[in-house]
Amino acid sequence: MRLVDEKKITKKKDHPSLDIVNSYGFELSGKKIVLCVAGSVAAYKAIELARLLMRHGADVTCVATNSVTKLVQPDYFRWATGNEVITKLTGKLEHIRLADYNQSDLIVVYPATANTLGKLANGIDDTPVSTILTVGFGSKIPILMCLAMHASMYDNLAVKKNIEFLKNKIEFLTPQMIEEKAKATEPEDVLDYILKKFGSSSILKNKKILMTAGPTIEYIDPVRVITNQSSGKTGVLLASELVSAGSKVTLVYGPGIEKPPIGAKIIKVLTSKEMHDEVKKQMKKKFDVVIMAAAAADYTPKNPSKQKLDSTQKSIKIGLKKVPKIIDQIKKMQKNVILVGFKAEANLSKKDLIGKAHKKLKESNADMIVANDIGSSRYKKNPNNNEVLIVDSKKIKSSGWKNKQKIAKFIRKEIENKLK
Repeated sequence: MRLVDEKKITKKKDHPSLDIVNSYGFELSGKKIVLCVAGSVAAYKAIELARLLMRHGADVTCVATNSVTKLVQPDYFRWATGNEVITKLTGKLEHIRLADYNQSDLIVVYPATANTLGKLANGIDDTPVSTILTVGFGSKIPILMCLAMHASMYDNLAVKKNIEFLKNKIEFLTPQMIEEKAKATEPEDVLDYILKKFGSSSILKNKKILMTAGPTIEYIDPVRVITNQSSGKTGVLLASELVSAGSKVTLVYGPGIEKPPIGAKIIKVLTSKEMHDEVKKQMKKKFDVVIMAAAAADYTPKNPSKQKLDSTQKSIKIGLKKVPKIIDQIKKMQKNVILVGFKAEANLSKKDLIGKAHKKLKESNADMIVANDIGSSRYKKNPNNNEVLIVDSKKIKSSGWKNKQKIAKFIRKEIENKLK
């Protein structure tokens, strides 16, 4: 078993300011946020916003216009984020690196002036901020604009026209009308908005969740193993969703090919015995939810060879023995925990799949079973998509045919409902 402290391995060590990353939570871990600062006196508040985003795990890069640098020195943004501050575009193609397709998760304009708003609405890009926005708008990176200006400017028909044009294309945070000024939303309120955007949940926040995911391997000899084709993708995506929701996730992870989420406590295992032993060890602590998403082996060799088997033999016989079901032990260890099981079958009718799920629900005393058919032709053609059924004692709910990211969100929502 190998314990990985994701908090330690994800921090860059070359800048002291990065010590605050994840100090308040992991909801934004792994998220790249571009913070565009326009020429408003409220620019100084962008530093506070950057720090808040970092404390929840975000990697923040600031982009500032020339007028901003007259109000706030670029070194201040560099100190705040630990990242290079973009004040001009060079041959390094900063606008492409930050705002091209899938390069960042969110662009925040804070504060956003009438000038910056107008440039985005009309495709003008003559500053680093406006060029970043033009590229991000085209590559469909989400943009959040936090407007700040005099009330008379906010009431200007041209400004209102630009807001109207952009309102269904980007997101706005309504400014606060104070002293005849449309003042930028406070950094704490911007943070709350962004946390909710990325899935923060009042129900799941601070809930302690134990998960398993990925396959296991069972040794035939020191070299050869029996395993299955599970990538661990659905489990990893679900773990990521729960981390973004604010949950404290412990993931017991078999040798899957998907990278586990930053912000979860990762415990790597190989065999079903290692997984079983680690789950029993973790269950000595109190959890709110246990999710058994791993494709743990059902059988393991009876007498694995201590030496590599001779490859010249024309045939070998391998005796297999049943592996105890980890899920069947959970409610015996913690009676009141919410237990979620997974049931994968192949080439069954929907009726038979539901029947298998109900049987597993009863045997394990689970609160819900996530069932799916991995033998269908459409799944084999595109294993990144799936349909799952949520089966509990009262209802059956289908996710519909969706990609696994949306499947993870669907499962997360049902877990939230169980916790209400």
